[in-house]
Amino acid sequence: MTESIAPPTSRQAEAARTRDLAKVAVSGWLGTAMEFMDFQLYSLAAAIVFNKIFFPDVSPVIGLIAAMATYGVGYVARLFGAVYFGRMGDRIGRKKVLYITIALMGASTTLIGVLPTYAMVGIWAPILLVALRLIQGFGAGAEIAGATVMLAEFASARRRGIISSLVCLGTNSGTLGASALWAILVSSLSQDQLLSWGWRIPFLASFVIMLFAIWIRRSIKESPVFEERADVVDGVALSKREIAAAEELAKTSTIEAALHQKKGKAFLIALGLRFGQAGNSGLVQTFLVGYLATVLLADKSVGTNAIMYGSLLGFVTIPVVGLLGDRFGRRPLYLILSALTAIYAIPMMLMITSGNPTVITIAMVIGLNLGVLGLFAMESVTMAEFFGARTRFTQLALAKEIGGILATAIGPLLAATLTAVTGHWWPLAAMLIGYSLITLVSAAVGPEVRGRDMVRLEDAV
Repeated sequence: MTESIAPPTSRQAEAARTRDLAKVAVSGWLGTAMEFMDFQLYSLAAAIVFNKIFFPDVSPVIGLIAAMATYGVGYVARLFGAVYFGRMGDRIGRKKVLYITIALMGASTTLIGVLPTYAMVGIWAPILLVALRLIQGFGAGAEIAGATVMLAEFASARRRGIISSLVCLGTNSGTLGASALWAILVSSLSQDQLLSWGWRIPFLASFVIMLFAIWIRRSIKESPVFEERADVVDGVALSKREIAAAEELAKTSTIEAALHQKKGKAFLIALGLRFGQAGNSGLVQTFLVGYLATVLLADKSVGTNAIMYGSLLGFVTIPVVGLLGDRFGRRPLYLILSALTAIYAIPMMLMITSGNPTVITIAMVIGLNLGVLGLFAMESVTMAEFFGARTRFTQLALAKEIGGILATAIGPLLAATLTAVTGHWWPLAAMLIGYSLITLVSAAVGPEVRGRDMVRLEDAV
């Protein structure tokens, strides 16, 4: 009995593809880690110290609202970045865009660490802060979308869920790194030290990650799906006018289906799927940290430690959800996770307002993994499969960022306002339930897209 041996060239090609996938995975992990580290650094700073450093002449509650509003400004810039870089990525390739976005994010985050405070330059301090947030957001608007697209397009159909979940591990690493840094600073520095110079350390430290990420991205290859697209010639996607001019090309079934498909349905469903994760993230990872310290007067370390512990658990939650999505499909996981989050919202808020640090920590850890990280693991692969290859980067980036503006950016500001007006926690529970139900309905009406051919140019619906 003879053993079948693959030809050397075949094994070499498989090894090369595995190496390329590994590089893309590390690149995506670093990029998304840096994006979420940047935004988590800022969101925690906004919740803990920025109201005193950049908005010192107002009441604590109004200062928290102003700091959250500045946090939300970055999400508006992300939308413009999603449009600009998304279209660029669909036209000239994913790789070039990812190289630019990481540089923009890293530079702006590092510069936040050297900003003068309100005490030094007055009103110019918050103005400069907003300007850097705009630059940071412009680059971040396409970063996670590009990393998601690259991993989904490199992965095999049967392992696409677990491979794409690596993007979420990157976001989790960034959240963990930022939360750990802030937890160390809050616990080891006095209030005066934290406000005078300690808050700068996390922003300056992000410079090292930026350099490493740029170095890795110099060696990654272009997405194989982009190179195999029927509408790409010499590394550039043809416009509709150019395709129409090439009559024979325009008549091919793959291009014709994409050009004549009515757009919008897949995008709206994807936006609904995004809403639950984005909204829950803004409340759990951003607002509740400030709410605990400012309104409930809990120790500042309670919120940051809870996010840190939740992020650690996420290293198990994320790949498990990815594997389950590959095994059972995307829709069942979405339905289960969003339903459980809606049911858990009120018990979570009762635990958070208990005043017991251990109970508060458990509540936030469960909420983070159930309503944020679990949904994110599904989102990374599902949204990439929803869209056709011709506009995948643009539509995915827009769905993420519009959902981010409507939920993650506006959510903490709305939550701060509602809790200040009502003096109660029930608006937070209502918002968590509302976000989760939107995702539940979207998953119910959307198609199952597990294993879809990523080279197809048209959307799934």
